[in-house]
Amino acid sequence: MTWLDEIKFDSAGLVPVIAQDKTSGRVLMFAYANREAVALTAEKGTAHYWTRSRQKLWHKGEESGHFQRVHEMRIDCDGDVLIYLIEQEGGIACHTGRESCFYRAFKDGEWVVTDPVLKDPSAIYAKPH
Repeated sequence: MTWLDEIKFDSAGLVPVIAQDKTSGRVLMFAYANREAVALTAEKGTAHYWTRSRQKLWHKGEESGHFQRVHEMRIDCDGDVLIYLIEQEGGIACHTGRESCFYRAFKDGEWVVTDPVLKDPSAIYAKPH
């Protein structure tokens, strides 16, 4: 049994992954990874995921240049969730141009934008997301 065999991938062959800033502890994004993505992350030291919407392997930063350097991978007690403790290059993890994908907070019965756009997404990506 290898270290990859200890991960409990779901019926679609995916495992949830939380990308957390290694210094601040802030959760920057959530995605899924398949076995190949996890193996590439361990091998290359940068975050790889599986994009369900595009149905393909995704090297975070391949379009934006905002790569995630993975300093540590952690697995939960059940073996079915991973955390990547990362350093976010460029300070932007979200395709909206924000630091974190979790930029809205529930206040007074509605979702309120709490984080500023750091860079216009049209200046980051050649095509819209």
